Amino acid sequence: MRPVNLIPPDLRRGDSAPLRTGPLAYIVLGALALALVGVTMLVLASNEVADKKDELATLRREDVAAKDRAEALAPYAQFQAMSQQRMETVASLADSRFDWPRVMRELALVLPDDVLLTDLSAGAGGSEGGGEGLGDVLGPSLELNGCTSGQDAVARFVTALKDIDGVTRVGLQSSAVGEGGEASGESSGGCSGAGFDAQFQLVVAFDAAPVPVAAEGEATPEPEAEGSESGEEEAEGSEEG
Repeated sequence: MRPVNLIPPDLRRGDSAPLRTGPLAYIVLGALALALVGVTMLVLASNEVADKKDELATLRREDVAAKDRAEALAPYAQFQAMSQQRMETVASLADSRFDWPRVMRELALVLPDDVLLTDLSAGAGGSEGGGEGLGDVLGPSLELNGCTSGQDAVARFVTALKDIDGVTRVGLQSSAVGEGGEASGESSGGCSGAGFDAQFQLVVAFDAAPVPVAAEGEATPEPEAEGSESGEEEAEGSEEG
């Protein structure tokens, strides 16, 4: 005999219980789940966009503040650069300063008793025509005009000048005996009074010494020790060089 379930279908439980609402409830549930996921992703994306916008605004404010600080500090940077440049210029001038007092002291020590200097001029460097065998003078130089007892005394004086510290070359521009020589002229009176008839013109070169440099980078001549016209000509030649 076949068993018959007498419990109404709507009251049954378990596997034998029929669907009360059908598949429509599961479809609605899936749609709601998908909608929830979409809304969640949209909210997360919106929050991320908002965070990026806030970060961009913060960076822009920081950039403006940094530019303002840079503009405010620009004069200090310019002053620092100018100060550094002046320090380098002063250091360069100090390094290139030539010790003329020392040279004058040593010249006085090596000057023989039978030599009379009638004119002495100093040049800072870059002069041309240093005499026979000397060529152009690259560094500081001394131009000596004077007279002595003879040609042998001139040769001894040239040798003595080479003992001055820093002297690299001594050039003999002229040496003549008597008033008709090339070196005779305005200075002949003093030589005649001293009884010296051999007159000379020498150039003493200090090629290894640094040439003094002005702030603009041009050679600056040192003041002449004695004489006026020859010192000015030597300074003009130094500036042109």
